[in-house]
Amino acid sequence: MKLSIKSVMLFVALLSAADCANAQEAKFPQPSSGQTIIQDFGLGKITLIYSRPNVKGRKIFGGMEPLGTVWRNGANAATRIKFTDAVKIEGKDLAAGEYGLFSIPGKNEWTVIFSKTPDQWGAYTYKESDDVLRVSVKTTALKDKVETLTMQFAAVTETSAALNMMWENSAYTINITTSIDEKVMANIAEAMKGEKKPYFNAALYYFQNGKDLKQALAWMTEAEKSDQKAPWFKLWKGRIQLKMGDKAAAAITAQQGIEAAKAQNIDEYVRLNSELLAQAKK
Repeated sequence: MKLSIKSVMLFVALLSAADCANAQEAKFPQPSSGQTIIQDFGLGKITLIYSRPNVKGRKIFGGMEPLGTVWRNGANAATRIKFTDAVKIEGKDLAAGEYGLFSIPGKNEWTVIFSKTPDQWGAYTYKESDDVLRVSVKTTALKDKVETLTMQFAAVTETSAALNMMWENSAYTINITTSIDEKVMANIAEAMKGEKKPYFNAALYYFQNGKDLKQALAWMTEAEKSDQKAPWFKLWKGRIQLKMGDKAAAAITAQQGIEAAKAQNIDEYVRLNSELLAQAKK
């Protein structure tokens, strides 16, 4: 059977389209794996996106990555970091937003850079004029080699965190802080105007942050009314009473918590209320 030139061309076009479709579907492993870290922080989050190259027997800092030269803080695309709320980096203000995270390795000190241009490949188009913030941090020498570039959040509290970078035999730490008290207090005041009042969480915040303990006790007492048999309400009510210096009341509340926990076979709160009782009897 003879085929026209037009038919042959159509057949070739269909084959080419099929090859392209197959090529688009093909997947291959990345030499430098990607990692996304989402860290709850303050009342918001920090999101870190970077690629993790391996040492592979190479000399990294002072070799492949020269000292004194801007580095993308990873491989492939520039490292990105996003803050949902304003923070302080090493005590310096940084507004909420997404940034490119770069650094300049040094023998004794690193310069860490937050760029207003997060979307770029490597550091090839990096511009110092795009810097929003620069901070200096100490270089830490690692005894044991870290094969895969590792960034992680450590020592995370409600208002502070450390971002650690470790690769080869070098590391640095960025200290991050945020302020939440004014927002939380405003949130509590507003929430207390509504029908569903956050008595328990508001009492905990007051207790844990040096606020008015009488108010904390009043709110915990209101929270307790929702479930008189809940041993966790007894525990926190007793802790507030103990912090106020009322050991007798704390002991009574702790004993109630022990009995409630035993009745429900909740061993953890038997132990916690027992510890509180022992403290109240000192």
